[in-house]
Amino acid sequence: MDVYYKKNYGLLYEQIENGKCEIFNFQSSTGSVRHLFIKKEIPYLLNGIQFYDILSPYGYGGPLITTCKEGKRNILAKEFEVAFSAYCKEQRIICEFVRFHPLFSNAQDFSACYELSFKSFTTGTALAPYTDPIQHEFSKSTRKTIRKALKAGVTYRITKKPESLAPFRTMYVETMKRIGADDIYFFDDIYFSNCLAYFGDNILLVEAIYEGKTIGMELHFHYNKWIHTHLSATKEEFHHLSPVYIMTYAITEWGKSNGAELIHSGGGRTSEPDDKLYLFKKKFGQNTQFEYYTGSKIWNVEVYEQLCEKSGTLMESDFFPAYRNPVETPSRV
Repeated sequence: MDVYYKKNYGLLYEQIENGKCEIFNFQSSTGSVRHLFIKKEIPYLLNGIQFYDILSPYGYGGPLITTCKEGKRNILAKEFEVAFSAYCKEQRIICEFVRFHPLFSNAQDFSACYELSFKSFTTGTALAPYTDPIQHEFSKSTRKTIRKALKAGVTYRITKKPESLAPFRTMYVETMKRIGADDIYFFDDIYFSNCLAYFGDNILLVEAIYEGKTIGMELHFHYNKWIHTHLSATKEEFHHLSPVYIMTYAITEWGKSNGAELIHSGGGRTSEPDDKLYLFKKKFGQNTQFEYYTGSKIWNVEVYEQLCEKSGTLMESDFFPAYRNPVETPSRV
């Protein structure tokens, strides 16, 4: 189990996605599968009937095999598909969008069920294989930058289960405005309050500090053997002191000392192999890379077609689900 498969993680995104978190637990003599998703009302009625579509919360998810007899994963995946198809029919769920978990490779387990799309690579810092992960995973230039920042007087602080995330949110919103982030990344006070309420024991707040002033902050989830870098913020006027380098150095040191096996930092802003954010993250994980896939599935083709017709969109649209594509704007995934 990972943090993304906890019910509370789905609850974090109910308000943002305007839906309800649900979990479908499947069990058979072959094994078991856990599937967490957000169920949303489709904004079109057909003959007065409300239908729904579902998607993974922000982050990663998708159906996950939790137990399975040896050599039977394909059989279990097919059993799940049959059972979940019946569930979707009963619940009037028309289609599904999945963000598969790159660490579990569950996209491959369910490749016969969903139409997969490779989106990008993700990266991170592997801790378990190395006595000194900084020496093996960080690039030479990165280690030099860290030494320079430490020598200049930059320090760090790591707080487990912080009392408040208000200071972080202030810096985070400033950062999102500065980089022109999409609206979806502007989380409100309720979101951060729920983060503490649902995952207080699993939250690590990392700060880069210079002359008594916090110049960078990162929010991480520490769950079982993994640390996930969730959100990051910095003060622009202190970028020359490399606060992100110091914070990554700090969480790597902490993770290695506290039994974590991997810090997963995710991918870039785009699917391009030369994405600047992804290449920056690779500086801290030269030997670590994972494949990130999304998946789509139309569980009720007949109703899907009717919804596309009612919304005035084409089924062949690159946007999924097509009936949610704003007609007045270019199609995009």
